[in-house]
Amino acid sequence: MQYNLLMPMRATKHYDRWIGDEHLTDVARLAEEAGFDGVSVPEHPMPADSWLATGGHHCFDPFVALSFMGAVTSRVKLITYVLVSAYRHPYVTAKALGSLDTLSDGRVIAGMAAGYLKPEFEVLDADWDERGARFDAALDAMRAAWSGETVDIDGPFAAHGHTQLPAPAQPGGPPVWIGGNSGAARRRAALLADGWMPIGQPPEMAEITGTPALETIERLGALIAEGNARRAEIGRGPLDVCVAPFGNQPDVGAYAKLVRDDLAAYEDAGVTWCTIEPQVRSFAEFRDAVHRFADELIT
Repeated sequence: MQYNLLMPMRATKHYDRWIGDEHLTDVARLAEEAGFDGVSVPEHPMPADSWLATGGHHCFDPFVALSFMGAVTSRVKLITYVLVSAYRHPYVTAKALGSLDTLSDGRVIAGMAAGYLKPEFEVLDADWDERGARFDAALDAMRAAWSGETVDIDGPFAAHGHTQLPAPAQPGGPPVWIGGNSGAARRRAALLADGWMPIGQPPEMAEITGTPALETIERLGALIAEGNARRAEIGRGPLDVCVAPFGNQPDVGAYAKLVRDDLAAYEDAGVTWCTIEPQVRSFAEFRDAVHRFADELIT
């Protein structure tokens, strides 16, 4: 099992107060020193107030935040958790991810999704109705750009006689992990990508995100097995699966114990990455929580 430390989603709104005398770079240093394998940040460039009022959250720009984090670390993976493909042109996204991968010596993992917040699509002038089909095409376009060779593709992102350099440090570009629980997301992960980032959520949250509920390790395991079977049919190996264990709570000790007790079950289900997001009110509490998780899970 590998461990990803997610910058707490509720920290950004009150960042100055939350971080105190420290800096975002200290989050990355702490993760690496504690033995985590990755650090990650989410994306919401222009969330609607109506969504924020029902549990939504603000975010730093992921490329800016991960660049700061990558500059002060040497080992941890830099994970977008997750980018929404339609929010920017795929060649612009490819350039940003490829640049970050080159400058971090190949440490980027591109977590991406089709997106579920229609008001955010609208304010960004992004295509809501065709987001699924355009996401598939965007993945092809990005990989073509990451080749470092002259691009020659048709479709929504047609390009003929264009080249994007420098190429990413990882041959062919960063691994792509697909977020979401829908059939389309699982198909995309199994057939077009390298990993899957399911969302553990009850039915009430599923109504907001528009992606199916997922509440048990047993159900998670069944979906992973289904995805890996589809991959085997086309001669590809098992998915990387990155999930935040069910039952997150502000009591760090209780949650760490819950994760530790269920760890073997997650591994048996096919989970390869475990995302930890401490629900804390300050960086000082965050530091304590990270060390607690490291003691319970990593060391």
